[in-house]
Amino acid sequence: MSKIGEAGRSGPKVRSDCRVVVEYCDKGGLSLDISSKVDPMYGENIQQQISESCAKLGIENAKVTVEDRGALPFVLDARLETAARRANPEFDATLVPEMRKHCTYKSAADRLRRSRLYLPGNEPKFFVNAGLHNPDGMILDLEDSVAHSEKDAARCMVRNALRVVDFYGAERMVRINQGEMGIADLDWIVPHNVHLILIPKVEDPQQVIDVDNRIKEILKENNIEQTVFLMPIIESALGAWKAYEIAAACENVVSLAIGLEDYTADIGTQRTLEGGESFWARAQVLNGAVAAGVQPIDTVFSDVGDEEGLRNSIIEAKSFGFVGKGCIHPRQIDVVHKTFAPETAELEKAKKIVLAFEDAESKGLGVVSLGSKMIDAPVVKRALRTVDVAIQVGMLNAEWRKEVD
Repeated sequence: MSKIGEAGRSGPKVRSDCRVVVEYCDKGGLSLDISSKVDPMYGENIQQQISESCAKLGIENAKVTVEDRGALPFVLDARLETAARRANPEFDATLVPEMRKHCTYKSAADRLRRSRLYLPGNEPKFFVNAGLHNPDGMILDLEDSVAHSEKDAARCMVRNALRVVDFYGAERMVRINQGEMGIADLDWIVPHNVHLILIPKVEDPQQVIDVDNRIKEILKENNIEQTVFLMPIIESALGAWKAYEIAAACENVVSLAIGLEDYTADIGTQRTLEGGESFWARAQVLNGAVAAGVQPIDTVFSDVGDEEGLRNSIIEAKSFGFVGKGCIHPRQIDVVHKTFAPETAELEKAKKIVLAFEDAESKGLGVVSLGSKMIDAPVVKRALRTVDVAIQVGMLNAEWRKEVD
């Protein structure tokens, strides 16, 4: 009796994807039925790839049907592997593409995380050009944007994307699922140079510790020397209550984010543009993050068409002390970057404070003053951070002190 599995999508409105059906047979060898909208240019290549990939998977007696809508090779392989697994739950062969050189760069704990762009993990059409929009972080999402029935397909697709897609220097992030499913997600992504894991709906520091421990086990099993950073997301009243404990759960936490869609649902209210209903939770996350020495990251702004509303939301977030914001569309990235950047007057003041601080330090003075005003340590710290951000975003030359008269 034949066993059938399928994966992917087809149809006139589908792009950069494909539908693959694998029907195992008891005998008869391998039969390929392939149609593609790019057949005149790439038909032979697709035929060859599917044939070779079936051989790698050990598929010998089966009918394989492919309806291609412009899928790239890593997508074709992800769909073929998923279809084969669905046809036979005991199937465990993989089609892991060669790691491209542009996928091997590293990250750092203190890098800028002003923007993070969410990409649904099972929608390859969004992957290839996303890096051109220059977000600080690229999130391949396995959680809310993926239907439960497609979680297995998304894991395979995200794994392949991490090894192939050029994200142009963006931090390579993955949002895993909750609980045990999220722990299982890690086996699919940690060995493939993921920089940061977003942990959703965290309500207890042990959730973070469990993820961190499993990551370390996977790295050891694969002989990989790398640090994978963590960004827990606070999305409930209980999570907000324990914000500091969660932010301080382990040394690999570098950021703490808040998600207000789930938070407002948890407390039984509606999210408003004014945000009064979430002020306490945002303050909890902000102070918890800062107290733990990690970056406080604000929620997404869900109205893609309201640029002015987004700008005002960022101005407010920045005034609170947040240093980044989530993006659900590429058009939001530039607004986020420009609004989080130091203003000219703010930067000029910061430079003066830094110079005054360094001058006092060089003279062994315990007191820093600017004109007739005394400057305390927190003000100096904020000025140093402003100057550092300005250098990182290209507003200020790293050798700016030499340019001061």
